[in-house]
Amino acid sequence: MSSATPSGAYRGDDALATLLTEAGTGRSPADVRALLAGVLAAPEGEDPAAWLVLVGETLPPALAEQLQALKAVLAAEAPAARPGPAQRLADLRAALKRRELDGFIVPRGDEHQGEYVPPRAQRLGWLTGFTGSAGNAVVTSDRAAIFVDGRYTLQVRSEVPSDLYEYKHLVEDPLTDWIVAALPEGGRFGFDPWLHTIGWVEKTRAALERAGILLIACEDNPLDSVWQGQPPAPLTPVVPQDEAFAGESSADKRARLADDLGQSGIAAAVLTQPDSIAWLLNIRGADVPCTPLPLSFAILSADASVDLFLDPRKLAPPTRAHLGNRVRVRPVEEFGPALDAVARGSARVLADPTCTSAWIVDRLHLAGAKVERDGDPCALPKACKNPAELAGTRAAHTRDGAAIVRFLHWFSEEAPKGGLTELAVVERLLAFRRENERFRGVSFDTIAGAGPNGAIVHYRVTPETDRRLEPGSLFLLDSGAQYLDGTTDVTRTLAVGELDPALAAEMRDRFTRVLKGHIALSTVRFPHGTTGSQLDALARLPLWQAGLDYDHGTGHGVGSFLSVHEGPQRISKVGNTVALQPGMILSNEPGYYKTGAYGIRIENLIVVQPVEPQGALAGAERGMPTGAERRMMEFEPLTLVPIDRSAIERALLSDAEAAWVDAYHARVRESLSPLLDEAARRWLAGATAPL
Repeated sequence: MSSATPSGAYRGDDALATLLTEAGTGRSPADVRALLAGVLAAPEGEDPAAWLVLVGETLPPALAEQLQALKAVLAAEAPAARPGPAQRLADLRAALKRRELDGFIVPRGDEHQGEYVPPRAQRLGWLTGFTGSAGNAVVTSDRAAIFVDGRYTLQVRSEVPSDLYEYKHLVEDPLTDWIVAALPEGGRFGFDPWLHTIGWVEKTRAALERAGILLIACEDNPLDSVWQGQPPAPLTPVVPQDEAFAGESSADKRARLADDLGQSGIAAAVLTQPDSIAWLLNIRGADVPCTPLPLSFAILSADASVDLFLDPRKLAPPTRAHLGNRVRVRPVEEFGPALDAVARGSARVLADPTCTSAWIVDRLHLAGAKVERDGDPCALPKACKNPAELAGTRAAHTRDGAAIVRFLHWFSEEAPKGGLTELAVVERLLAFRRENERFRGVSFDTIAGAGPNGAIVHYRVTPETDRRLEPGSLFLLDSGAQYLDGTTDVTRTLAVGELDPALAAEMRDRFTRVLKGHIALSTVRFPHGTTGSQLDALARLPLWQAGLDYDHGTGHGVGSFLSVHEGPQRISKVGNTVALQPGMILSNEPGYYKTGAYGIRIENLIVVQPVEPQGALAGAERGMPTGAERRMMEFEPLTLVPIDRSAIERALLSDAEAAWVDAYHARVRESLSPLLDEAARRWLAGATAPL
């Protein structure tokens, strides 16, 4: 495939038609325009020419140039005039009235219940203007409210008009209580069954029925009927993930999981999570930001065959060959009939109630299936990385660490001058990462919080909020990258020059307590069968001892060139029943946040490993160290980035904790120095000098 970029103007559809015919693509200009509508509804990606493979594998340079020129023309077209927020709300109310509905819920989510959604599914943002990653709007004939969590209490007030919407807390203000107060007995409250899990529907229906309110599943989404110019579904190439990175063939994965289904008497499993499907089939895509996913559904049968439901235009010939004849590629329109077919004869069909939409479960029930509610069968094996995946993620972290050290060297020289802003830092760090082999984009939107912005846990800088890094302050930088061989996520809190004397003692105290919690989790040994929730208090204890805490989880699972937020494992106060197992990658990220002043977080990725036998028992079973009565696990840090020594209060660290910092820094220095130029090596030597 040519990677040519447009060097001239688009010469028109007639000229394009000739080039398409000469190249034997079998495509017309109309076909290309339809493709481009989907391409432009997806993230741009690191390679702006990647979409060309959807037209043909090898394209003449003149054709590639004209295709890119047409893309530029279509991208530059002015969008249709967007009605104001009051008109959008009025249009939705009119649509509800036509359907005889008294209310409707608009979630921030799509059919896959994913963290990132394509423009087509950003209904909450279109209706209200809210750009956060979690929330719901509820609309009745005369009232409307938007529900967001504590991360967005300030943001929602700046984005959503207060004269149109009431502001409510997603947790503290139960949504069903608001609906009951807003609707009369006998009211009809609508929802899109594609956009809510079966668990949400059953819980909400029970609460509303107690008040005499009916919960009504809509055949089509009322909002979509009034959203003029709603983007099409995203369209990006689905590509094979090299088995050298995946570590296991798709056929072997399918056989292993299908055998488990068969032994349990289950005919098939419905897969709705695109990252599970990508893992199972060793494919990747680019339909949503930050995560290399092809949006799709799949049915895994007990005979190890798979029906894959996505737009067939996404598949280039190499991907079709990679999938093989045991994977049947079908358009999404055939998903419903396929559910009917798999349910025949009262078959037992597995569906994960935490991520499967109510529409799917209802369809299975209506077709006669015995729906087995259980976890996604891909989730646990996907979480336990194999040796090839671990080797890849270690290599990715080494390259990523070198890029961050080059950035930190630059930061140490520029930040104290007082001229940097949050956006400038984000752009500079991205530039360093882009120099890396196998870089495919960021793994989430970088959190770059200067001073008080660092206290906003999931802060996202915009041109309107862009803040200058003031000398003497703390700067919180949480970022990550996607590489072909691994996914990274790292947070460092950096002193901007010498800390302000008025706050330095407090800042160092809080920083060091966060570090102590980080070290405690990094160094813990725990018996096989331990869950992350059993370990969470270790990271909080140094803060608790000072009457402090943080209001987020301590660790989340991380994928292998997949989602940076992956289950089923996590480390959090809330009970998690999934035992930590070898190969699981998690984050270790305790923090402290002083509203209006500063934020602190220190995050490494860590991987669960069996404790290796030592000495005379070196040949013994892994996980059984000398004298042990139980199999033991521990964490290996994957992240290789120095921790800011200038913010550490050495007197608060025990000798063992200081030794951990020194040993970690020695490993960082030894691992990264060969990848750095002389100036960066000298800076790293100072940054990792013993405490």
